[in-house]
Amino acid sequence: MTHTFQEDFLRRGHIEVVCGSMFSGKTEELIRRLRRATIAHQRVEIFKPAIDTRYSDVQVVSHDANAIPSRPVADAADILPLADAADVVGIDEAQFFGDSLVEVCNTLADSGKRVIVAGLDMDYQGRPFGPMPALCAIAEEVTKVHAICVRCGALAYVSHRIVEGSSRVMLGEKLEYEPLCRQCYNAVKQG
Repeated sequence: MTHTFQEDFLRRGHIEVVCGSMFSGKTEELIRRLRRATIAHQRVEIFKPAIDTRYSDVQVVSHDANAIPSRPVADAADILPLADAADVVGIDEAQFFGDSLVEVCNTLADSGKRVIVAGLDMDYQGRPFGPMPALCAIAEEVTKVHAICVRCGALAYVSHRIVEGSSRVMLGEKLEYEPLCRQCYNAVKQG
């Protein structure tokens, strides 16, 4: 039996990254891909950082309230034994995991699993965030999604924090962050 290139690609272990700013649809795209894998009768395991309790302790939930069951884990290394029987592994909010997530994803892909990772590519100051740059570098597929700048309607570039706080990690939603394009973000920074 011969397979198309896409069918062959989907049968091999590989890493897919979905990245962008807040409100760009990263989690929505992750859920969409994982649901399609479930429809295809693939064994799916989904993980999220235990610190992300914004919408649910045990589900990955998009800002549009789409949800899928997940396992909260404190450390990226916790994923390996829990994903052993999976064909497809989904990981949301990857920026909150340490750099060890890169090796975890490589190990999973090397063992033949499809790994789909979603996360912020930059923090609120426009700096590359956590393991995301390295994951983008090693992934076979990278999809950058964009929110719409709330000030001018252009494609958003960064998740601008609109509340006080200097901690790099601050869980939040529309009351704490707004998506801005590069020009609007630079204008805000210049004050």
